[in-house]
Amino acid sequence: MLEFSHIPVLKEETIQALHIRPEGVYVDATAGGGGHSAEILKYLSDEGKLILIDQDPDAIATVTERFRQNRNVTICKGNFSDMRSIVNALGIDGVDGILMDIGVSSRQLDTPERGFSFHSDAPLDMRMSQSGTTAGELVNHLSYEELVRIISRYGEEKFARPITRAIIREREKQPVETTLQLAEIIKSAVPSYKKREGHPARQTFQALRIAVNGELERLSEGLSEGFALLNKGGIMAVITFHSLEDRIVKKYMAKQCEGCCCPKDFPVCVCGKTPAGELVLKKSVQACAEELAVNPRSRSARLRAIKKLS
Repeated sequence: MLEFSHIPVLKEETIQALHIRPEGVYVDATAGGGGHSAEILKYLSDEGKLILIDQDPDAIATVTERFRQNRNVTICKGNFSDMRSIVNALGIDGVDGILMDIGVSSRQLDTPERGFSFHSDAPLDMRMSQSGTTAGELVNHLSYEELVRIISRYGEEKFARPITRAIIREREKQPVETTLQLAEIIKSAVPSYKKREGHPARQTFQALRIAVNGELERLSEGLSEGFALLNKGGIMAVITFHSLEDRIVKKYMAKQCEGCCCPKDFPVCVCGKTPAGELVLKKSVQACAEELAVNPRSRSARLRAIKKLS
């Protein structure tokens, strides 16, 4: 069995937000090592169902072994952006709760050959599904303008232009093929004070990972798919790890909670629009001091949750 060292982030807070019904149908749309799934299963009766989805073959192998004797569990390989079709294919039209734990997993970060980390030397890969275009292909073949766009937008990196110039200078000499090679290029391109604020490659690596996996596009699709899949009264809980993700989730949930859109000077509502959902959590929940002490990677985690009304 492939051992995941992943500690479920915001575990107790997520379970509380989901308000799990023992006989309900639930989806862990980002199964990973199964940490959150195992917690959900504690609250399900024999009639309850849990559907696990993940695009990473390593995660699928892990949860298949971990839950092989549990009749409540169904495991499906795929992206959470396709969860409605995945669940419908099982003969299920609606579910009572969905968990989406967005972003790279600890297992992916801690497996050097996956190429997510700038701490170990490995091929520039970063593919969560282990298929498709690699980070190395983007770095070596995209234009200056496109690399700047990716690094500035997805990494919110203010030194995107000098970093990109340094990448292009290096790739004209030889291909940029490994994580440490790219990390050194980035270090050489930024001022010394940035190096004192944390690893200077962090934001660029984040940007490339997001671009390789289409993470923000998949997140928007997954939110729509998940909310459509919920039964009335069902709850969708989403954990994000950086501001770009959290902004998308916050905006989407706020939109579902909007009601009447008539002009303010109308004496009565004529549009008939009512909220499709209501927030379970009035604002995002962050890790407490105790969790941060055990799992420092939870420091940037934000949990939001919404209930479907109609």
